[in-house]
Amino acid sequence: MAVTLAEVAGHAGVSPATVSRVLNGGYPVAGGTRTRVERAIEELGYVANGPARALAAATSDLVGVLVHDVADSFFGILAGSLQSALGPENGHHGGGRLAVVCNTQGEPATELAYLTLLEGQRAGGVVLTGGAAEDPAHTAALTARVTRIAGTGAPVVLCGRPPLAVPAGLPVATVMFDDRGGSFRLAEHLLSLGHRRIAYVAGPPGLSTTRERLAGHRAALRERDPFLPEACAPLTVHASFDRAAGYDATRELLRRGASFTAVVAANDTVATGVAAALREEGIRIPQDVSVAGFDDLPFCVDTAPALTTVRVPLREAGVLAAQLVTRRRMLPPGGITTLPTELMVRGSTAPPPTASPS
Repeated sequence: MAVTLAEVAGHAGVSPATVSRVLNGGYPVAGGTRTRVERAIEELGYVANGPARALAAATSDLVGVLVHDVADSFFGILAGSLQSALGPENGHHGGGRLAVVCNTQGEPATELAYLTLLEGQRAGGVVLTGGAAEDPAHTAALTARVTRIAGTGAPVVLCGRPPLAVPAGLPVATVMFDDRGGSFRLAEHLLSLGHRRIAYVAGPPGLSTTRERLAGHRAALRERDPFLPEACAPLTVHASFDRAAGYDATRELLRRGASFTAVVAANDTVATGVAAALREEGIRIPQDVSVAGFDDLPFCVDTAPALTTVRVPLREAGVLAAQLVTRRRMLPPGGITTLPTELMVRGSTAPPPTASPS
């Protein structure tokens, strides 16, 4: 039997009217009281009546777009493409949607806080971009908030992250990138050149994107030689998704005296830091060490040498997310679309000094 609003009120120790105010947003509710109500909603698994809430909510033309870091080119391109596709020139009958970009800095608590604010503003849709924090408590809280927002009839799109276990029938779509496949093909490329000592500067632990890309990399190593993943494990370092992290991680690998002939970076920005640290030590790219990234950001063709990487279709994903959040495109079967990634081989990778391609 479905949990009722009155049961939520009893669990939180407040009146049903207070629960209603928290659900509908836009009403003054003390912070501590709001927290108790939200906790009760999540603990009891309360799901509001979608059609009834949609009629009452009168959702706006505002679409919330949550990004980890708008200054990061990955998110800038994705959000820019999405915002353009939501603009007046792409709306029905000359209309459009107002995209509000929310910068979470990758903090799970900030992500939840922005969703609460967007719910209070009766946003007409929400797009969450970037890797998801793989923490059970956060996933449960995120699922509850997405369920509440979608329960009003406002579409929610998860872009570049795994799907959530929301009730069937809600307008929730997932747009995923084939990070695992792209990472697999990149590692295959390096292995085919003859590399066997491959360092990996991975993203932050506990993030879905980090897990998927590292899994694809290790799968390719394992397919070539069952012992390779274990042999290369000491050459794997976790770091954040910025240039300084790539630089520091590479300096640490060099300080350890680690022997490697190639470095795979979690993304292109990290790869620039890797390259800087190598050059500082007089290590040539790719004659001494090959370097590769991920995402295929615009600057990759302008680095010296141009960066081998994996293209993620960011602009296409932004357009697709805009179409889904405005219902201009129907949800696919199962609600999930996986966009392919593509290996882009350029000048930063070559056979290692003492090996020939195999």
